[in-house]
Amino acid sequence: MTKKHFLITGAGQRIGYALACHFLHQGHQVTLSYRTERPQVADLRARGAHCLQADFSSDEGVYAFITSLDAMHPTFDTVIHNASSWDSETQSQDIATLFDNMMQIHAKTPYLIDMAVSRWMQQGDIIHLTDYVAQKGSAKHTAYATSKAALENLTLSFAQKLAPHIKVNSISPALIMFNEGDDDAYRDKARRKSILGTVPGEQEVVNACEFILASQHMTGQSIKLDGGRHLI
Repeated sequence: MTKKHFLITGAGQRIGYALACHFLHQGHQVTLSYRTERPQVADLRARGAHCLQADFSSDEGVYAFITSLDAMHPTFDTVIHNASSWDSETQSQDIATLFDNMMQIHAKTPYLIDMAVSRWMQQGDIIHLTDYVAQKGSAKHTAYATSKAALENLTLSFAQKLAPHIKVNSISPALIMFNEGDDDAYRDKARRKSILGTVPGEQEVVNACEFILASQHMTGQSIKLDGGRHLI
């Protein structure tokens, strides 16, 4: 197996953590960003990952992260944009700032990193983690859904911009895993939103990433991991 170098943003918990663990277990090199120090970050660091603290809520934070990468003189084979924030209009008194924050994290940060990626990649893959609501919209998370739709469009633009040597695709999940505090009523309601009724866990996203990496003939596409929600 050829050893590869992965860059994963937002790998301090949940799906990002699972992806980092998966590729480290395979013997690959992993560089990752995290915002908050957690036990998972310490675990990844102990496993050999290069962990960079980053705050993507401002342009300065994104540029500082890019500068840190430049200083490493890395050669990446895969970049996975997973950093995300699940904020909603019901949780914010300042919806204008909320909208800016969602666009900053989910659209501008991947945009700025992808614009710099040619300094670190000659060939390989970029994978954007978007969301099912990018196609459907969301009355409760409107700014979030809009920003994820922007990231879907960035997939199309960068697939054209970076072809033929770098493939750019996205993964669009719906319910992948629950939070620890989700009660039984919420879990039952959430399952009934898809015809499969499944909550597959992080491995489903890992599998989708592996499918993208194995493909030699796919770019500018979105893999929808939604359990058939569009058929309800």
